[in-house]
Amino acid sequence: MEYVFETEMMVRDYECDLQGIVNNSVYQNYLEHARHEFLHGIGIDFDQMCREGIDAVVTRIEMDYKLPLRPRDRFTVKLAMRKQGRIRFVFHQAIFRKPDGRLVLEAQVHTVLTRAGRPIAPTLFDRGFAAEE
Repeated sequence: MEYVFETEMMVRDYECDLQGIVNNSVYQNYLEHARHEFLHGIGIDFDQMCREGIDAVVTRIEMDYKLPLRPRDRFTVKLAMRKQGRIRFVFHQAIFRKPDGRLVLEAQVHTVLTRAGRPIAPTLFDRGFAAEE
């Protein structure tokens, strides 16, 4: 996978469960934060998009957990993406633990953009996405 974006983060204590590892639901927050940072990096203001009535909606998430993260672990979230059809975008994301680079999680996040609850195919995302082969 050729990643086009990455961001570094650190596990905060309150994100962990009684087992002392990051709770499974928290990984979705990490992935979402990376997607928002990516969009900002390519010049798309997510907040402005929402104020204009365009909503990004996650329609499906697949996550494969490989290795747990623990408090204060540093990690990198990487992202690649593709356009699937006329309206769907798929983010391929992975989390790698630092400093050893071990794979923690792989995910595919399927999204669509909507206006007034109906899917749309705006061109504003075209600069950030490659068409599916």
